[in-house]
Amino acid sequence: MENSSSFSRRKVLGLAACSLAVPFVSSPASAAAAPVLVELFTSQGCSSCPAADRLAGALVKQSGVIVVSLNVDYWDYLGWRDTLASPAHTKRQMDYAHARGDNDVYTPQMVINGHDHVVGSNSGSVANAISNAKNAMALTMSATENEIKIELPKGDADHGTLWVMSVAPEVSVKIERGENTGSTITYHNVVRKLSNVATWNGASASITLPRKEFLTGANTSLIAVLQKDKAGPVIGVGKFGAI
Repeated sequence: MENSSSFSRRKVLGLAACSLAVPFVSSPASAAAAPVLVELFTSQGCSSCPAADRLAGALVKQSGVIVVSLNVDYWDYLGWRDTLASPAHTKRQMDYAHARGDNDVYTPQMVINGHDHVVGSNSGSVANAISNAKNAMALTMSATENEIKIELPKGDADHGTLWVMSVAPEVSVKIERGENTGSTITYHNVVRKLSNVATWNGASASITLPRKEFLTGANTSLIAVLQKDKAGPVIGVGKFGAI
């Protein structure tokens, strides 16, 4: 489907029947390497998205990968307002497209380690992208009763942004209108809060955050993502909780 805002599902119309079997994917080998970050941009109003949502559910069980779901809001006009969507997720997807220079924004889209993107329901393309992902550094995260601490190692980049994602591990939604009417869809590692918490100049650093602002209610896990600029390739990834 196309619309005037350039958001598109043109790449997924022929993939509804693609296999959801996930071939084993090994993350790039390195003692200091972080898991590969896979960001799924999805929508409850997108008929092509449930296959990608199921694939995300398979990927969460795989070692060496962190997959998150970021629901976008630009398909709401089709008849169902996405209950998990955030304009911040739409902006992040658009920022990625602008940073890459291709302006390619669609659902379901998986962005791998902040740069490469593939159709999120195409298991073969997803597996290849994960296998080919460049190494990122592992970030250390810990928490006390009141604080969250993130350790940033020294790196080669001279400018980066530290994002923290507050994540609900699993959310099931019954869709009552729109293209997926009657379906109950389960979303995995759902980003419920996306926060720009610090800038980074390549030096080692320790970042402390108030726990109560990030771990609340169903948001029981955190992912820290250090990226070049604001929407560039992933430099480092860390996690806290059941991810």
